[in-house]
Amino acid sequence: MKEENSLSLFREIAADPYAYLRRLKEETGVKMIGSTCTYTPEEVIIAAGAHPFRISGQSQTLSNSDAHLQAYSCSMVRCMLEDGLSGKLDFADGVVFPHACDSLQRLSDIWRLNIKSLHFDVLLPVKLDSEISKNYFVKVIGRFKNDIEKALNATITNQALQDAIALMNSIRSSMEKLYKIRSENPSIIKGEDMAAIVKASMVMDKKECSAALQEVVGMLSGNENKKDGRKRILISGSICSHPDIYNIIENKDAVVVWDDLCSGTRYFEGVIKGENDALEAIAHRFTERYVCPAKHLGVEFQMANMKKIIKEHNIDAVLFIFVKFCEPFSFDYPDMKNELQKMKIPFLMVEMDQHNHVDEQLHTRIDTLLEIM
Repeated sequence: MKEENSLSLFREIAADPYAYLRRLKEETGVKMIGSTCTYTPEEVIIAAGAHPFRISGQSQTLSNSDAHLQAYSCSMVRCMLEDGLSGKLDFADGVVFPHACDSLQRLSDIWRLNIKSLHFDVLLPVKLDSEISKNYFVKVIGRFKNDIEKALNATITNQALQDAIALMNSIRSSMEKLYKIRSENPSIIKGEDMAAIVKASMVMDKKECSAALQEVVGMLSGNENKKDGRKRILISGSICSHPDIYNIIENKDAVVVWDDLCSGTRYFEGVIKGENDALEAIAHRFTERYVCPAKHLGVEFQMANMKKIIKEHNIDAVLFIFVKFCEPFSFDYPDMKNELQKMKIPFLMVEMDQHNHVDEQLHTRIDTLLEIM
């Protein structure tokens, strides 16, 4: 079945994204531009004729990065640096570093000094809710466009940007449809498969990705409104690179129906609207979509968004998954915890290193949360 083949494709790519990217480069000769954060304006890279991909941090041991970063540094940053230093990213022609948090800023500095590749900094405003910051963001995107053009010896036209916007909008729309379908009918697709789709979408050829997503949406559409009796979980945090977590939950008569993750909804949330100025349209998506705690809108904003998700998707409990030593998310947690206690919503917070496997202790803690429910 064609749609099932598309789902298998997502699984295969998610299992070894760098192998896929190497094959893609060998087959097409396209320039590969990695990114370290969802604040990367992928449309600009696509319009320049290059291929954007997310650096996922595949390394399981961190012997090289430990020479540059303390052991208490963000494990996601350490894993990405290890990928670069160990040669796993030897196919990459360049890397984009949005200055979303202190750790990514330091990663940019270390990368520039130790890894030979094209280097792009995107100097994001700290706050995104004022007219000054929105206008500044447009200039940031324009500066990035100029840097890409110069580095790749390319000319980015407004039409090329509009075509890239339309392509990425189709991907984002399909991803949102998939999430909504699963929220309505959690049994229709496994949580680990949804995680694989998002992970693969971050690295795939965008036209191939758009077509495959539409096929999967077509396969699953028409099966909504078939809720089962399992408890409904929201996963919140920065990233979840451990698909076993979904299996643990699903084996305990519960299911993850939505997430608030950089490796989930934050990647595809918010389509780009049709302003005439393509750069302005790209910038506006970043300032108007839901922002992560690394950008400053206050914990009240985070709580309001969580309440909205809980209400819209009938959430029974929240599982916070934080990368160890990730300060922006940890700072907001006490207030989020207090708010959930007032709402009488069960919750659990776990801290994980990106390169570690799910252990028995985590099994036990998740079991306890589900038993409380």
